[in-house]
Amino acid sequence: MFFVIYMLTVFENIFLIFTIIVSPNLHTPMYYFLCNLSFLDLCVSSSTVPKLLIDVLSQVRRISVIGCLIQMNTVLVLGGIQCLLLAVMAYDRFIAICYPLHYTIICFPLNYTIIMNWRLCGYLTVLMWLGSLILSVAPTILKPFVFCKNNQLNHFFCEVLAILELACGEISFYKITIVIIGFFTLLSPPVFIMVSYICILFSILKIHSVQGRSKAFSTCASHLMVVFMFFGTSMTMYMGQASFSAYLKYISLNYMVFTPMLNPLIYSLRNNDVKEAYRKILVKCLVTAPVSQFR
Repeated sequence: MFFVIYMLTVFENIFLIFTIIVSPNLHTPMYYFLCNLSFLDLCVSSSTVPKLLIDVLSQVRRISVIGCLIQMNTVLVLGGIQCLLLAVMAYDRFIAICYPLHYTIICFPLNYTIIMNWRLCGYLTVLMWLGSLILSVAPTILKPFVFCKNNQLNHFFCEVLAILELACGEISFYKITIVIIGFFTLLSPPVFIMVSYICILFSILKIHSVQGRSKAFSTCASHLMVVFMFFGTSMTMYMGQASFSAYLKYISLNYMVFTPMLNPLIYSLRNNDVKEAYRKILVKCLVTAPVSQFR
């Protein structure tokens, strides 16, 4: 089951990234950030599921301390970027719906300032990666883990709360760090997203066209579904948890295994532009496919 899910995750995300790259009509900030989300889903799943598949088929399930810490920091960095990216995507939808004349490059003859230009998209991407990298990796470098307890990790992968159960000495520093990281990645982005969508809702209600209102709701619905899936399980894992509980390892499977598979489906099935791009690619592949000649 995990192998099939992982194969679907890899195929869906790579195909969505490929579709966005080769489709000129999808070269907008919205799909640029969606491409980033698919890349992150691919990385998150690949950082844990292959090792999980090996462990499922092995009698001896081991990972080195260095390998475990690398996996833990990779998951933390990618998860932090994804939290910030979902907030940036909400900001992108806010600009597109509330300030449409400042969003698309079509408006340049009217001398409007384009807010979501490619330079800003690049700055936001760099800021997300650097911010998450500093927040996630710096605490481990400043105060490395010291292990002297049982070396059996009660989890499917190296998750920070499970690793803390094996650490000895004073671990209050790490617990405070988790709270700080949680504030910037698990608390602030949802609040920002909620405020953005409140403003978006008021703007949508002002749209007189039923078709325009329906399109705006459809665009936002996909993003909100992803937000609820990701932040719901992540907050359950990290917010308010003083220690690791065994049942939490099953909750972590949602955002590590299932969510990366579902995200491309949610955005594809509810987005007419993406579906049309899929159709054109498939038609082009069928038309240019070599035809066997029989005598």
